[in-house]
Amino acid sequence: MHCGSACSPLGIVNSLVPGNTYRFEGDIAYGQALRQQLDVYRPLPSALPAEGSRPLIVFFFGGSWSSGDRASYKFLGEALAARGAVVVIPDYRLSPQVAYPAFVEDSALAVKWGLDHAAQFGADPRQVYVVGHSSGACNAAMVALDARWLNAVGASPKQLAGWIGLAGPYDFLPIVHAASGAPRTPLMAATKDTLVDPVRNTRQMADKLHAAGVEVALREFDDLSHVTLIGAFAKPLTWIGGPVLSFIGLSSAPSDKVAR
Repeated sequence: MHCGSACSPLGIVNSLVPGNTYRFEGDIAYGQALRQQLDVYRPLPSALPAEGSRPLIVFFFGGSWSSGDRASYKFLGEALAARGAVVVIPDYRLSPQVAYPAFVEDSALAVKWGLDHAAQFGADPRQVYVVGHSSGACNAAMVALDARWLNAVGASPKQLAGWIGLAGPYDFLPIVHAASGAPRTPLMAATKDTLVDPVRNTRQMADKLHAAGVEVALREFDDLSHVTLIGAFAKPLTWIGGPVLSFIGLSSAPSDKVAR
């Protein structure tokens, strides 16, 4: 018997996601290409923070720039939306159909969409964060640290409230752009990561940003791997979700209070 993606680790996690803790709007185009579409996870109308003051997260998934899709990260969208964040999860064009820098160009375009539509979805345009895991963290870093990508679509890294990197491969390009004036960031990695060296990448990036005077926090987790680092966003949202929520000013408890 073959059950396909439904039996994958992320598929199993997604099958446990409740459907009554968030609002969903999918298949929204942010560009002309087939892969330039995104999904939006929104808090319930009664949730806190109130409409208009919620943070917005643009999340880029990993997959070595050759695999992955936004639907696989439903669990992350729900986990953060249930706690008061508006979450945008875009697809982006992948190899071998395209090559660098198409991944980063798409990422910048998706962030520009988030900045432009934050208020429409109940978020504060001044509280837009870029988050990525693995190769997606490289995309996030490039958008946040190298101004030319957002500048090319009529935006700027200065419009970002911060960026969050999870086990990203930073040492070959993003780290070149680590300089003063960069958005603040927490960088997280698993010490047992065998795919992306946490010392050469996450720790080295943190050190360079700190030396440049950028507000940076380094978190290393002994009990997680490269893959479970992102899976830890799923309920009960402990290791990873807590630090991320704290960084964007939200509580780790579900936002089930009535907004007044």
